Amino acid sequence: MRGWGTLTAICLGTFMLLLDVTIVVVALPDMAGALHASLGDLQWVVDGYALALAALLLAVGAAADILGRRRVHVAGVVLFAVASLLCGLASGPGLLVAARALQGIGGAAMFATTLPLLASAYEGRRRSAALGVWGAVSGGAAAAGPVLGGLITAGPGWRWIFFVNLPVSVLAVWLTLRAVPESRGPRGRGVDWAGTAAFAVFAGGATYAVVRAGEDGWTARAPLTSFAVAALALVVFVLVERRVAHPLLDLSLLRRPAFVGTMLGSFAFNGVAFGGIPYLSLWMQTLLGLSPVRAGLTLLPMTAVSMVVAVLVGRLLHGVPARLTVGGGLLLIAAGTLGQAVLDAGDDWTALVPGFVLVGVGTGFVAPTVAGAALAAVPAERAGMAGGAVNTVRQLGYALGVAVFGTVLTSRMTGPLPGDAAHTLAGGGAGAVRGAFPEHTLRAAFASGLNGALVVAGLAGIVAGTLVLALTRTARPTPPTASGTVREEAVPSRG
Repeated sequence: MRGWGTLTAICLGTFMLLLDVTIVVVALPDMAGALHASLGDLQWVVDGYALALAALLLAVGAAADILGRRRVHVAGVVLFAVASLLCGLASGPGLLVAARALQGIGGAAMFATTLPLLASAYEGRRRSAALGVWGAVSGGAAAAGPVLGGLITAGPGWRWIFFVNLPVSVLAVWLTLRAVPESRGPRGRGVDWAGTAAFAVFAGGATYAVVRAGEDGWTARAPLTSFAVAALALVVFVLVERRVAHPLLDLSLLRRPAFVGTMLGSFAFNGVAFGGIPYLSLWMQTLLGLSPVRAGLTLLPMTAVSMVVAVLVGRLLHGVPARLTVGGGLLLIAAGTLGQAVLDAGDDWTALVPGFVLVGVGTGFVAPTVAGAALAAVPAERAGMAGGAVNTVRQLGYALGVAVFGTVLTSRMTGPLPGDAAHTLAGGGAGAVRGAFPEHTLRAAFASGLNGALVVAGLAGIVAGTLVLALTRTARPTPPTASGTVREEAVPSRG
C-alpha cells in the first residue's frame, strides 16, 4: 500500500488520541451518576489521561528511536484500545481513573511517534501536504470531541465514548502495519528512565495535592505531604538531569530567557484556555438542564473560531515575532476567560459566548506558533527536545489547571453552601441537594464558584502573557525542516 496510506493510518491514531482529551467533558455528569463519583474522581478522569501523556511523552519518544517508531506506535494503539475497553467496562471511579491513565500511556506512544513517522515517509511538498492534513485532523478532533461526546452520551450512553475506539484501533493497526515504513532515530541515544520517574512523581504529586486541597483544605496533612513529595521529586529530577548522559531536558536551556518564556506560555496555554471547561459543562447540564448534545454544541464558537484564526495566522503572519503571537494570544485568552466570569443565578450559557470567541481567537494565535517559538529559542541540535518539552508542559498545564480551578470552584461555593453540599453540587449531583436548598441558591453558588475559577484562570493568563512578551524577544517562529525537528512539533489541540 503506497501513496497516502501512511497519512491515513497516522491520522486515525491522532484523531483517537486527541478526541479522548475532550470527548469526556460532556459525559462527566452521566459518569458521576452511574459510578457515584465525587468531584475529585471526575477531576482524575480528566487528569489521569493528561498526566500519563505528559510524564511519558519524551521518554517514549526516545525509546521509539531505539526500538523502532512503527513498532512503538502500534503497541501504543493496542494499549490504547485495551485501556478504552477497560474504561467502558469500569464499575467504579477508581477503575475508570486507572484505565484512563493506561490510555494516557498508550496515547504517549502514539503521540511521540506520529510526526517522526510522517517525516520519514514523506519529503518536500508531500511532507508539507501531509503535515497540513494532519494538522487539520488534529484541530478537527479537538472541535469534534464535545459534540461527539454529547451525541454518544445522549444515545447509547457514556461508556460508548470509549467502546467506539475499538474498531478504529483495529483499522489503525492494520493500516499502520500495511502502509507505514519502520524508522529509527540516531544510534547511541539512551532513555532517561530515572528522570522520567522523577518527573512523573512530581507531576502526579503536585496535581494530587491540589485536588486534595479542594477536599480537605490547603493545610490538611494529605495535601501538605503530597506537596512535599512533589518538591522532593522535582529536586531529584534536577539532579538526575544534570548527571545523566541523555537527559529528558538539558537544563542549560533554562538559561535562555526566550526558552523559559515559551515554556511558561506553553504551560499556561492549555490550563487557562481549557482547564475550566469541565466545570462549565457540569454547570450547563446539572443546573441549566442542557442535554449532553447541547452542552457540547455550546463550545463550537470557541473551537470553530480557533481553527479559522489558526489557518489565517499560518498564512498571513509568518515571520511575525513569536512574542507577539504567543504573548498576545495568551492575553486574548486571558481577556476571554475573564469575560466569562460574569455569571449569576439567572444567566444561561449564552453569557459565555463573547468570552468563548475571545478564547478561540487567542488559541488560534498560540497553537500554531508556540512550538516554533520553542524551536527558535534553542540550538538546532536541541530542537527535538524543545518541541517535546512544549508538548509535555502543555499537558501538565492542562492537568494542573483542571485541579486548581476545581479547588477554587468548591472553595467559593462553601460560602452559601455547606462543604459536603458544595462538593456534591460541583461534582454533578444537583439532584441530591435540590431538596435541601432553593434552586436560586444552588445556581448562585455554582455561578460564584465558576466566576472565581475563571478569574484565577484569567489572571494566570495575564501573568503568562506578560512574561512571554518580556522574555521571548529573540525567538522567531520557524517551520520544521528536519525529521528530528518535526518529530516533536506541538499538536494544535487542547489536550
